[in-house]
Amino acid sequence: MWEVFVRSRRGLAHTHAGSLHAPDAAMALRNARDLYTRRSEGVSIWVVPSAQVTASSPDEKDTFFEPAGDKPYRHPTFYEIPDGVHHL
Repeated sequence: MWEVFVRSRRGLAHTHAGSLHAPDAAMALRNARDLYTRRSEGVSIWVVPSAQVTASSPDEKDTFFEPAGDKPYRHPTFYEIPDGVHHL
């Protein structure tokens, strides 16, 4: 099982497109091209073995993301934006 990430023509980052079965990386890459970029919507594809993906559990979201709450400097909501600045 392989996870497929595709970068679109207008995008800057790869996004998860889906999963597929393949015996090796080369076949996974070819199958991903055929399955997820049939209409020339991609410029780059990554394939990653599903077993190599490590993810946090949604059930542990409160304890896992709690340390970020005590760092208010990461979210500068206390700054005033000057009137002349339109794109910040």
